[in-house]
Amino acid sequence: MTLWTAQEAAEATGGQVSSDWTADGVSIDTRTLQQGDLFVALKAARDGHDFVAQALENGAGAALVSRIPEGVPEGAPLLIVEDVQKGLEALGQASRARCNAKVVAVTGSVGKTSTKEMLARMLSDQGRTHAAVASYNNHWGVPLTLARMPRDTEYAVIEIGMNHPGEIAPLARQARPHVAMVTTVAAVHLEAFEDVAGIAREKASILDGLEPGGVAVLNGDIAEADVLADVAEKHGMMPVWFGEKSSHYKILSIEPHGGESIAQVTMNGRVKELRIQSLGQHFAMNALGALACVTALGADPDRAIASLSLWSPVKGRGAREVVKTSTGQITLLDDSYNANPTSMGAALAVLAATEGKGRRVAFLGDMKELGPGEEALHAGMADHLAVTKTDQVHCVGPLMRALYDALPADKRGRCYETSAQAAAELPETVETGDIVLVKGSLSMALAKVVDGIRELGHGAPSETKTT
Repeated sequence: MTLWTAQEAAEATGGQVSSDWTADGVSIDTRTLQQGDLFVALKAARDGHDFVAQALENGAGAALVSRIPEGVPEGAPLLIVEDVQKGLEALGQASRARCNAKVVAVTGSVGKTSTKEMLARMLSDQGRTHAAVASYNNHWGVPLTLARMPRDTEYAVIEIGMNHPGEIAPLARQARPHVAMVTTVAAVHLEAFEDVAGIAREKASILDGLEPGGVAVLNGDIAEADVLADVAEKHGMMPVWFGEKSSHYKILSIEPHGGESIAQVTMNGRVKELRIQSLGQHFAMNALGALACVTALGADPDRAIASLSLWSPVKGRGAREVVKTSTGQITLLDDSYNANPTSMGAALAVLAATEGKGRRVAFLGDMKELGPGEEALHAGMADHLAVTKTDQVHCVGPLMRALYDALPADKRGRCYETSAQAAAELPETVETGDIVLVKGSLSMALAKVVDGIRELGHGAPSETKTT
């Protein structure tokens, strides 16, 4: 199905086209570009204009540019605009305007991507659903997701993130959601905010983009719930609350059962049972909030509960793998994509709750963007209850040295400057039968440790599960 014609794209952006063309998708990366995509020449680490010729040679239907790049033949299919970023935003807004989809937008300090994936899984069984891939939640990720949205989409799930004040509201206005959810608020990006209350206000600014009559779904258990409530009141809305303290969507109990969690909840007074193919209270909490969003969109919550039972975390965000070795197996908990004190504590709790007779071992990398108190926040993880149930903690990065020094002597493993060093010593630090958690901020490259553990087995793992 054609996503964009040259005329439609030119009208949306105010740009000029050099020839007639059509595009079946939108791409910003020549490595993942598909035949017929519109290649968007964004300026990031590299100038996308340097790759336009390659994109066209690889089958791009056209390219969105602000100038004619070198090596591009005369008459090549181009859409020329003044500013590529603004052109992409215009495409996204035009796509949103022409589509009658019911849109839900998700933000929060922790759990955005997992919640987005839960929503996509539940809604896809009830209608044509479009969702952001990976963690495309920033100034280019949101408009790219919108620009890719097929015009016959019935449900859309948009993830919105931030690093600094003032980022969320403009993205929410582009998405124009009918339902907006805040998963939680935590001490993340403190280097850009005075306190956690400031983070809460920024997260609550997602409500600025709500369509008239839209619904806010908010976490009622967090200390900053009153901040969220104040913002909702200023918008003249009564939010839907979820959590253990909520009267709307409430968790009654969560029990581990093998590799899954069984949660008893009430949804507007109706008692329901949720089965989630992962351990961890945070997954159950996000699932409950996602169900509140599904209901607010007008979808069937009972069908959504059935679909939820089939969802599992994605790679790097809590995925569980059983790595077969010559003498047994290693259970790998891959949570290597991101980290902050809240998500680190949740991951350690999952490690503690995972069934198995082997040692519980953690490789923990630096948590970034925590501001002036970063060393104290790292050291404070030593006091987490789940650490008492962990046999050995290996620390990766200069900030994690603070945790290493604060750990009880019997919990200390090894301390590394880099993930590569930790990966090189895995044959000495990981044993058959171990249950191993790998967690850290993305820039710490803990994926190298994950890959190294996989290599301790016989190639790719023969069994994949989730937690």
